[in-house]
Amino acid sequence: MESYEQFLEEMKTKLRDVVPEPEIYIKAEIAYEINRLKQERNAVILGHNYMEPALFHSIPDYVGDSLGLSRIAAQTDKDIIVFCGVRFMAETAKILNPEKTVLLPAARAGCSLAESITAGDVRRLREQFPGVPVVSYVNTYADVKAESDVCCTSSNAAAVVESLGVDTVIFLPDEYLARNVARETGKHIIFPTKSGWKADATLDYQLIGWHGRCEVHEQFTVQDIEDIRAEYPDVVILAHPECSPEVVAASDFSGSTSAMIRYVQDVDAPRYLLLTECAMGDNIAAANPEKAMLRLCRVRCPHMNEITLEDTLAALQKTQYVIEVPEEIRLRALRAVERMIAIG
Repeated sequence: MESYEQFLEEMKTKLRDVVPEPEIYIKAEIAYEINRLKQERNAVILGHNYMEPALFHSIPDYVGDSLGLSRIAAQTDKDIIVFCGVRFMAETAKILNPEKTVLLPAARAGCSLAESITAGDVRRLREQFPGVPVVSYVNTYADVKAESDVCCTSSNAAAVVESLGVDTVIFLPDEYLARNVARETGKHIIFPTKSGWKADATLDYQLIGWHGRCEVHEQFTVQDIEDIRAEYPDVVILAHPECSPEVVAASDFSGSTSAMIRYVQDVDAPRYLLLTECAMGDNIAAANPEKAMLRLCRVRCPHMNEITLEDTLAALQKTQYVIEVPEEIRLRALRAVERMIAIG
């Protein structure tokens, strides 16, 4: 393990333009102890792209989006998995690694999307649309995954829907991602209400959606894009597929967090704006100091921001907060998650 002095200098070099120097000194001490402790405890740390820069660039062994981290979680040989992300991500790691100890650094770390639908909702939809397969976004809790045929991420959602080879698919729970998939695949979509749905044979539809939204991505508007373009006409705007179809259509590129990172790295532009959790823009800026990144940070994800270096250290020190998934639910959810990973 490198010396603390070397570690501090590396953090100062990488984060100098995105984190105040006094904060780097404080965070570096915590991060260095986390890295020492994870070796001692044979732990692996997974960090989602939305983590704050001081954490993202110091302690994860692997960083990425939900799909990439799910693949890594399925392959790790470590005894402990510390998931620096939100609860549904840590649950997915536990689904794939029942024998491992999976820790979430925050007691709650929820998600507005995951909380927008229940297993009971999925069962009612199956009753209303018998025989129709269910695709659940990975941003759902384990009991919802257990009621699903296959999971997907924002990077493979359309591919998962098309892979089923059927006329009609239930796609849950993100309304905007569903609408964007419908637009991409040319499918007509309907949205049953929570109070129920009476089948109507006269309607033409191929996708059945749900009214769930990400509380961050739903805030971005076409007016935001117009305002930014008016001030910076040469900006390239990247939108996450959890944004509305209107926002996606008005942007220059739409893709998962990993796809957006690759786009910024591979495509030369005078400046970039990411319509997603603002911390990711900071993380890209730290890794690519030659790239000019704009910010639109009036809305932050309160759930991702619950994950801190301080709590990650406490999680390793105290073996808290341990993620458990009942075995009957885990086994059913595992099938849906493994199908997602196999599709890629």
